[in-house]
Amino acid sequence: MLRWFAPGAFRRPAMKSATSVVGRESCGRQAVAALATLAICFALPLAAQAPAGQSPASSSLPAGSNSAENAAPEVTSHDQATTFKVNVRLVLVRVVVRDPEGRAIGSLGKEDFQLFDDRKPQVISQFSVEQPGTQVAREQKRTALESGETPSNTTPNVPERFIAYLFDDIHITTEDVLAVRQAASRHLSSLQATDRAAIFTTSGQGDLDFTDDHGKLSAALLRIQPRPIARAESQQCPYMSYYMADLIVNKNFSQVLESATKDALQCSGMASSASSPALAVQALNSARNLAESAAQTALNRGENETHVVLGSVKDVVRRMSSMPGQRTIVLVSPGFLTLDLEPEVSELIDHALRANIVVSAVDARGLYVPAGMGDISRANVPNLGAAPQEALYENEAASLNSDVLSNLAASTGGIFFHNSNDLEGGLRQAAEAPAYYYVLAFSPQNLKYDGRFHRLTVKLSHPAKLTVEARQGYYAPQHAPDAGQEAHQEIEEAVFSQEEMHDLPVDLHTQFFKSTDVDAKLSVLVHVDVKRLHFRKAEGRNNNNLTIVAALFDRNGSFITGNEKILEMRLKDETLERRLPSGFTMKTSFDVKPGSYLVRLVVRDTEGLLSAENGAIEIP
Repeated sequence: MLRWFAPGAFRRPAMKSATSVVGRESCGRQAVAALATLAICFALPLAAQAPAGQSPASSSLPAGSNSAENAAPEVTSHDQATTFKVNVRLVLVRVVVRDPEGRAIGSLGKEDFQLFDDRKPQVISQFSVEQPGTQVAREQKRTALESGETPSNTTPNVPERFIAYLFDDIHITTEDVLAVRQAASRHLSSLQATDRAAIFTTSGQGDLDFTDDHGKLSAALLRIQPRPIARAESQQCPYMSYYMADLIVNKNFSQVLESATKDALQCSGMASSASSPALAVQALNSARNLAESAAQTALNRGENETHVVLGSVKDVVRRMSSMPGQRTIVLVSPGFLTLDLEPEVSELIDHALRANIVVSAVDARGLYVPAGMGDISRANVPNLGAAPQEALYENEAASLNSDVLSNLAASTGGIFFHNSNDLEGGLRQAAEAPAYYYVLAFSPQNLKYDGRFHRLTVKLSHPAKLTVEARQGYYAPQHAPDAGQEAHQEIEEAVFSQEEMHDLPVDLHTQFFKSTDVDAKLSVLVHVDVKRLHFRKAEGRNNNNLTIVAALFDRNGSFITGNEKILEMRLKDETLERRLPSGFTMKTSFDVKPGSYLVRLVVRDTEGLLSAENGAIEIP
């Protein structure tokens, strides 16, 4: 089956101000025939290629018997949905191994790792060593050598590294944001020509998509300012933090409520009006009610702010998943509490891992030391009896704030920079992905769809003073995944990636022709060695389906257009052995302007085998 998808059928993940159009390009039969035994134009329905009076199915039939079995078409076109066989869902674990000097090493093999799920040893079914930032150049060289060409010494001006700077303007203070903006401005001026940077905020205000324009980046930095969702905690009576509110409402800590009640007595003025024992009891009850109300309000506000921040990080992960290259998110934040939202954090980590995104974090507070007797910037003077206890709660909350940033970084292969005022150095370290990292994958045995947390442990067979950084665990899914949806997601994730995969015998070649000084046609040629495919024999035919996707990205890594085809093959032995010795060659063309482009090809078959290749081209 060769399926033509109408415009809009192939889309990148949802994102702000994102549109996608599937290009359509006519292709003459003579040009197609010159490519190979069977050539197929991506963007034109097969029916348009058949001679008048002949059906699309019969146009692809080789000469043969007139029997019903032999007359069945070997390559057909229809719109019936295809069901894929989906492999067992894998749990991905990105691991960074560092030497005593902190340098990432890439010389270890699969046998050097031990992986445990809730202390039970697991079989590492997939293993790879990744060196970020080399995919395009390496793929170009490999393709040139295989085709007998001389590798080019020049690389088209296409990005290889995407860095999203996400500023938590919901939690950051005015004092901290000034230092962060200055450090970020100095850091961004040192980015390389193949880097693309974007600036996002958790409030969603003042965002700037990926660019190499330093003027736009500087202007976006100046727009960053504190944008809390609700009024500042320091103006409350009584003072109530999200952490204290959780201890009061969810954990029923009476000691915390007592401290807040003392604070309420003073800041509300009730203590001074209690001139009799009866009035004192009444004032105490009123102050306790005020503290409980403040706790519920602070809890709702804190949960809302955390949901917004986690949602912002998820949005950036989705946006980054459509960038064809090395991907890093630098989260600049004073930290935030997740408390009962750990399943959402685990889901976020899983999405980042599957999209091959490294999340690093920079503590915007710099060298942070909590106040020993509470926050002196509070509008209401702290109660002297409650202040020491409140300071203890603040210290505990500050530690938990750091924990969530540390967890995000460690679980995705990033770094957590904290306890230092060298914010420029911290941003530089956070933006640098490790020189090497390992991807371990395993299929959990007898996994129950109960949403339970599974703790992961990665060890080295021979530690040799090496340190291991890996995700701490994952949550089991709540329900079994849908096979068709998983297959589509697998293809889409492969398209918006830059990783090379060669499970199928597929080769990518690009060429261009300029019709005018400002117009060009970019052709993508895809050759499939059919005889090296794996076929399933049924009813005397050799059966397999190929889903073929070609996508085009501009010099900033933004998706331009793409085509998706499904080729359904029901080949006779004769056709497979003698009529298709050179395989299939398929072609798609894009109308483009002069510039640098990245072409991404993804091919997946019925059995779940997948190949993905990159092609970069410069059109003068």
